[in-house]
Amino acid sequence: MKFIAFKTKDGGLKGKIAFYCRMLHVSRLGFYQYLANRDRPWKYQPLADAMMEIHAEDECNDTYGRIRMYQVLLLKQPENVDIPSECTIYRIMEKIGLTHHPRRKPNGIAKADREARKSKDLLKRDFRSSEPLTKCVTDITEIKASDGKLYVSTIFDCFDSSVIGMAMDTSMKALLCVETLENACKAYPTLMSAIIHSDRGSQYTNQIYRDAVHKYGIQQSMNSAGGRCHDNARCESM
Repeated sequence: MKFIAFKTKDGGLKGKIAFYCRMLHVSRLGFYQYLANRDRPWKYQPLADAMMEIHAEDECNDTYGRIRMYQVLLLKQPENVDIPSECTIYRIMEKIGLTHHPRRKPNGIAKADREARKSKDLLKRDFRSSEPLTKCVTDITEIKASDGKLYVSTIFDCFDSSVIGMAMDTSMKALLCVETLENACKAYPTLMSAIIHSDRGSQYTNQIYRDAVHKYGIQQSMNSAGGRCHDNARCESM
């Protein structure tokens, strides 16, 4: 359409419009509609401006995808801006150049120790619990900060997905998991005899962690052989 408009001087050369439309397989009606709508303001311009403001608020906001941008827009509720669906948010972000593409595929941060002694999978992907503090899941995640990485170890109760134990450190050694376990047992003394399920990471097969589990009378459970993330799916979404 832009080519035809350029060659015909925005439709001023009437004799050439039919020729260019025929050669480019474009209808004349479509070309005239393009001319009529070309100078109209974009209906999503106020929304695009609000998204650009959110993007400029913090240097870390350049990692926002469509879901996070949609959530921030719902939270801020910009004036005179109608918030559309996530799909429309994605299309607008693509048009204004705000789409985020991860530089690499995320890899699991917990590495298995093949020589360490493992525990059986007591949950077998059954994360339902009718009573609190009977089935729990635990894992480690990392948070990138301006001065390095922060590792967060958490224990969730399968009964209501509440956090019953947490610890943070700049390293992801077994002591981090031990501290998480100790914090959970201090807050919930009745946690003893419960099942705590984890992956087969070296932190959970470490003898220090095993001794802490035995100390508090907790039943240790681990993913089945083969490193299947679905065996701890209730906690992997953290």
